[in-house]
Amino acid sequence: MSLKSMIWNGLLVAALCFAVFLLYRIFEQYSLDQIVQSVRSIPLSSFCTALLFAAASYLCLGCFDLLAIRSLGKSLPYPRIALASFISLSLGHNIGFAGLSSGAFRYRFYSRWGLTTEDVAKIILFCGVTVGLGLVTLGGLALIVNPSDAGRLLRLDRASVRIFGFLALIVPVVYLGLTFFIRGKLRLWRWSFQLPRFSIAVAQVAIGTINFMLVSACLHQMLSAFGDVAFFRSVTAYVLANSAILATHVPGGLGVLEATVSYAVPQEASIGALIAFRCAYFFIPLALGTTLLLISEIVFRRSRRTDEEADEGAEAQSA
Repeated sequence: MSLKSMIWNGLLVAALCFAVFLLYRIFEQYSLDQIVQSVRSIPLSSFCTALLFAAASYLCLGCFDLLAIRSLGKSLPYPRIALASFISLSLGHNIGFAGLSSGAFRYRFYSRWGLTTEDVAKIILFCGVTVGLGLVTLGGLALIVNPSDAGRLLRLDRASVRIFGFLALIVPVVYLGLTFFIRGKLRLWRWSFQLPRFSIAVAQVAIGTINFMLVSACLHQMLSAFGDVAFFRSVTAYVLANSAILATHVPGGLGVLEATVSYAVPQEASIGALIAFRCAYFFIPLALGTTLLLISEIVFRRSRRTDEEADEGAEAQSA
């Protein structure tokens, strides 16, 4: 095993141990009966609505890939893009290191449909930028609209939190300004970046923000079953939790998400709400994505075998 593999494996083990520790700290105050009763207290209508928000979020994530492919000047049918995106992200969200793990699955699909390694790398970078723009934009709005919860978590006063919110909103404004005025490659020292068209950049900011609003709405449905929670409290909780997940790279944000949301909305974040949210946004898509991956692999293998047999038949006839 190479040194690089040993380091990555060590980091993964450390992340899993950290996740187990966080989950232990969260679950130790509950008995099994309390956990089961808490989950059962969520109305079926709320859970189904949360599933719809989760599904809409994954459709938005498919649009990330669609915009990326269009920015490359390529064309693929949206059903193919949606399939590759959903499988890649439903597995990547749970595996951890989403950029790398989902990128590997994306390459497996897109390379079969004629895209190069460079194209896939650009798609991954584009989607990462879209995620960042959406998170920063919605985070800035949450800090301005609901500074109390973020201030308590970050130990800052309301005025300081709002200032950080306005500073965050400068990021998408600067990005849009660069795409509008430069319209080409942005050069920074030795690096150069191909900026998308202004219309695509606007769509990046809009769809990235909408995606995180949909995930927050999914969480809000679960939290609302245990109290009257303002929507932007759920937004604040999820944005902070997702930022912590991106910083720690814990697989699936296991433990990190629960700990951050529990601290941000301590009264409404029952263990039942957090488990139900994880099921709706992580576990159910993981099961569907794994099933679709297996089916797609079978279809691809059969299609390749059929093509090979057809080529062999054509060669035999020509001989």
